[in-house]
Amino acid sequence: MKKKLVVLTGAGISAESGIKTFRDSDGLWEGHNVMDVATPEGWHKNPALVLDFYNQRRKQLKEVEPNLGHQILAELEKDFEVHIITQNVDDLHERAGSTNVLHLHGELLKVRSTKNPNYILDWQDDLNFGDFDENKNQLRPHIVWFGEEVPALDEAISITQNADYFAVIGTSLQVYPAAGLIDFTARETPIFYIDPKPIKIPNLRNPLDVIPEVASEGMKILKKKLTAFI
Repeated sequence: MKKKLVVLTGAGISAESGIKTFRDSDGLWEGHNVMDVATPEGWHKNPALVLDFYNQRRKQLKEVEPNLGHQILAELEKDFEVHIITQNVDDLHERAGSTNVLHLHGELLKVRSTKNPNYILDWQDDLNFGDFDENKNQLRPHIVWFGEEVPALDEAISITQNADYFAVIGTSLQVYPAAGLIDFTARETPIFYIDPKPIKIPNLRNPLDVIPEVASEGMKILKKKLTAFI
């Protein structure tokens, strides 16, 4: 049986494909305060702004491609049972060929009902006022905004608990509950941490291997390290 590699990815891996983040921008995302475009309060205050913001993000996503970091993760499925838990809302992991991707914070190419969170549709183009669910309720971006529950968290915890190897790629480990997943790894599970600006991880019980590189360069190194275990 293949060993299980669980990978938590964040904005750093998508940034190399040209997708802008607010991670190093004082809370601004493409020039917008995240509180205006990524919170329930922002939606209620100015839904037109929120719809336009995500329409622009959807257009941007069509203009970028997966990078080497995404591609190496997909290639690792030849030798490992790879499970990707991502904080990213893009589809670059899937487009690179990864087959087990869990999106903690929603997906840009899906929308859902404002009244029924289980009514979810694939959505490639603009979302506008008057786009309704089957009961004439307005549709909204299928994004987990700040202050909202993370529906996929329990599944992510279950996947993490069964990891033989756990990798963290391109995430600041500052956004919870995603950052807390590392605490659910078994004590003996090796952890690989790829980030050009790695932070100190407090109270970590596991063997830790820090790779202070951007995602694509770090993934080259990680692939060599993991292949040595086969």
